[in-house]
Amino acid sequence: MSNLSPSTVRFVKSLVTYGFIAVCSTTAAVLTTAHLVPTTAQSSPETGTGRLLTDRSFIAAVAEQVGPAVVRIDSSRTVAQRPSVFSDPFFQEFFGTQGEQPSTRVERGQGSGFVVKADGLIWTNAHVVEGADRVTVTLKDGREFVGDVVGEDPLTDVAVIKVEAQGLPTVTLGDSERLRPGEWAIAIGNPLGLDSTVTAGIISATGRTSAQIRVPDKRVQFIQTDAAINPGNSGGPLLNERGEVIGINTAIIGGAQGLGFAIPINSAQRLAQELIEKGRVDHAYLGIQMRTLTGDLRQQINQDSRNNIRLSVDEGVVILGVLRDSPAAQAGLDVGDVIVSMNGKTINDAEQVQQIVQDVGVGDTIAIEIDRGGRQVSLAVETQALPQAQRR
Repeated sequence: MSNLSPSTVRFVKSLVTYGFIAVCSTTAAVLTTAHLVPTTAQSSPETGTGRLLTDRSFIAAVAEQVGPAVVRIDSSRTVAQRPSVFSDPFFQEFFGTQGEQPSTRVERGQGSGFVVKADGLIWTNAHVVEGADRVTVTLKDGREFVGDVVGEDPLTDVAVIKVEAQGLPTVTLGDSERLRPGEWAIAIGNPLGLDSTVTAGIISATGRTSAQIRVPDKRVQFIQTDAAINPGNSGGPLLNERGEVIGINTAIIGGAQGLGFAIPINSAQRLAQELIEKGRVDHAYLGIQMRTLTGDLRQQINQDSRNNIRLSVDEGVVILGVLRDSPAAQAGLDVGDVIVSMNGKTINDAEQVQQIVQDVGVGDTIAIEIDRGGRQVSLAVETQALPQAQRR
């Protein structure tokens, strides 16, 4: 630059300096941006994060890892048919037996399940194997086994099956108590006869009650997901992004378009253990029919001339029926009583009553405060095991 004027030299040097700064700034920006791009997650399972392989392939990795432990369950049951008119001896005299229909027929069903122990212990839904005469379990690799139903519980829709085998691929159980809405959810099963189908979505909600999803006969809360759950998915695993089972999928809810539900694995684990030990699950019960009391219901009851019930409170749970010889009847509960407190907890809706009874053991005593025509009455109810006839 010897031929350039001093002012020109200063100008060129400033351009070089600013250009170097700009290049460094751009490089730093690129490095910073690159640092934000998700890569392989290394966090431990205890943190609640962490995925298998890279972010772009974790669903495929989960499917590859867990898929071999997911099974198809085919069941068949023999059911009685209503007798045909042609079975009447009068008609047989004229038409013979050619029009007579068989007195039984075979119903077939299909669902999913997953292997929990390598020696052939499998968990599924109760409705998949309910009343089955024969259960066939098929692994992803094509092997078939005859399944023995260890136990089933229709009230929670959990069942345990055992096959005679060793060294089977197994799943890893997660912790459904730590689930948060928005986390990943992956379902594997055999919907509509399509084996080894993988669907994915998120956890939409937790703690859905049976009343909320219109299956009031079930005694369990549900995980809600938008991962597709269809008939045939029943009994298959709902998984987190680490491939751990967080729920048992169930397709018992009709008309739930875009919504799927699963039994939390923590509840299923407790229920399955009881089924393994006793072949059944003992559920505590009171023996009442009840409804959440509202202003409209209170007015409707008080204005009904067919009864002598007059409710004086606006909140609580009103008893509309008491089963004969039930724990409620033995404790002195009556139609028209309004439950306002149980074990010191204020009662505002029927779901609270069901949850409290579900949480206590058979033979435990529940302190109940009721309003009976404006009078406060304290009672103690000792729970009993729900009779088998009322479980279905």
